[in-house]
Amino acid sequence: MTDAIIILTEEPLGDIDAANVAQLYDAGEDVELVVIVAADTKRNLLVDVVDQLTLLDLPGALRGLREKAPNAATARAGATATLEASLAVLQRAGARASGKVVDGSAVNALVAEVQARDVRQAVVVTRPHVLADTFHQDWANQAQGKLGLPVLHLYSGSGFIGDS
Repeated sequence: MTDAIIILTEEPLGDIDAANVAQLYDAGEDVELVVIVAADTKRNLLVDVVDQLTLLDLPGALRGLREKAPNAATARAGATATLEASLAVLQRAGARASGKVVDGSAVNALVAEVQARDVRQAVVVTRPHVLADTFHQDWANQAQGKLGLPVLHLYSGSGFIGDS
């Protein structure tokens, strides 16, 4: 039987992310990586600006204040590009990977996917979100609360593990 590792991400996975996920299973095991990307993350402008400022990214904070939220078609196109880039990186690393773009709640999509499969691990890959992480409102903590299982929270492009 094939085990699955479900990966919820808001960023295109990179080589470091693929290497981090590959550490969750042995090379000879029959594991499928399933990537989920939400078409609309329903981010809060104030929270995004505070996150950028705490990361000392003043240009990012200013850009966030000036840019309008993308419309549904633009958000879906961005999510599709994120999914395609993530699958390419995982497949280049030798993993068997599939995925999908989902509408609505990213956490609910992760929970539904975990409950529908024989899942070994749930992984959330995000940028650091200082406020959500501090108050345990990030995707990993939300999913962990709904699943009752540990959810690995990795920060995109690093080996750092979030507190979930």
